[in-house]
Amino acid sequence: MYKVASASEYLVITGVGITDVKLAKKAWILPGQKSTLFDVSPVNYTFQVQAMSAEKLPFILPAVFTIGPRVNDEDSLVKYAKLICPHDKLSNHVHELVQGVIEGETRVLAASMTMEEVFRGTKEFKQELFVKVQLELNQFGLLIYNANVKQLVDVPGHEYFSYLGQKTQMEAANQARVDVAEAKMKGEIGSKLREGLTLQNAAKIDAETTVIATQRQGEGRKEEIKVKTEVKIFENKREADVAEANAELAMKKAGWARQSQLAEVEAIKAVDIRAAELQREVERMNAMTQTEKLKADLLSKASVEYETKVQEANWEIYQKQKAAEAVLYEKEKEAEAQRATASAALFAQQQFADGELYTKKREAEGLMALAEAQGVYVRTLLDAVGGNYTALRDYMMINGGMFQELAKINAGAVQGLQPKISIWNNGGMGDFAGGSGSGNTAMNEVAGVYKMLPPLFKTVNEQTGMLPPAWMGTLTDSTSN
Repeated sequence: MYKVASASEYLVITGVGITDVKLAKKAWILPGQKSTLFDVSPVNYTFQVQAMSAEKLPFILPAVFTIGPRVNDEDSLVKYAKLICPHDKLSNHVHELVQGVIEGETRVLAASMTMEEVFRGTKEFKQELFVKVQLELNQFGLLIYNANVKQLVDVPGHEYFSYLGQKTQMEAANQARVDVAEAKMKGEIGSKLREGLTLQNAAKIDAETTVIATQRQGEGRKEEIKVKTEVKIFENKREADVAEANAELAMKKAGWARQSQLAEVEAIKAVDIRAAELQREVERMNAMTQTEKLKADLLSKASVEYETKVQEANWEIYQKQKAAEAVLYEKEKEAEAQRATASAALFAQQQFADGELYTKKREAEGLMALAEAQGVYVRTLLDAVGGNYTALRDYMMINGGMFQELAKINAGAVQGLQPKISIWNNGGMGDFAGGSGSGNTAMNEVAGVYKMLPPLFKTVNEQTGMLPPAWMGTLTDSTSN
């Protein structure tokens, strides 16, 4: 048998050849298989949910939810086919199921908020309620297509919102009286206030101009460092955000479980204490009504007088405070300018120190490279002479011109001394004997000694200034050969 579902329907098939259930828009239904059609169009559910705030104030929350299967998720459709489709979607069973989920989550959420928070944060209240209810409906494969929370309504016998409106009206009337007195006061103090603001703004602009001029000089130098720092901070922050999000999700899950358990306990205990609370609330509201009437009569006159006195005192305090703030502002701006100048000077010193360090490093690297090159040069020469250190030393001394330098140094030293060099020569030995030199050899030796004495005495006298003894002879001005 071949079956086809309409646009808003699905076929759910079970039986032979199918492990669990099978969803299809059209399919052959074989023997041993069974099929059921279910509609996936959403349905509107209207509820009057009665809840209680954190102050134990009851209220009614009218709401309309449009709920249906999640058609774009196969797993959700399977859940819906197993749990919901055997019942009519308009039946009391499905209505009570949805109503139970919505009422339970609404009561739990309202119990954690004050009446003022619920009333003023209706949008946030609706959004959070939407999320909590959707989490519960996911297990049935249902999706909230739309949720409309209407205006909160008082529970009969607990007219909180009506009393709140009366209070607002009385406060508006009293405020109007106060506004008249304030208008008169503002007209008198307005001119003085403008004069004071003019002087304050002039001083403020002068101080800001000085600070900005100083800051602009240092901002250019700091910008590059700031950008790199912000990039690193952003990377660390993203990692921290991911960890924080995971931790927050775990905390919320634990909080939701705890709130659900608390709501169950409160629902059980609320029936026992409700009767006593209602009687006490009625008596308290009656007493408050009488008190508010008396306060409304006496408070108006006292409020006007009090506000007038307060405004006069506030004006005097305001004048003194603004004068002190102007002096403090100038001092703060001067301090900021000094800090900016010091930061700029420190940054310049750091840059200069970095440049010096870089220069020293390059010089050290050059010296190391030169030393390495000289070491290679010496090793190459030593290998060339067969490891003979003496030959290598002689070669390097000759190649470096060491002997030429030594000759120059010695020549310069001797040139400054102006030495006197005497050459002694005793000549022929034959003159002493009166012959041709073939005489007595011993006498020749004695004659040679005597011929050597005059030039010796002359040299000693020239170099030391000493004269020979008289018994050895005297020196003459001219020396004969």
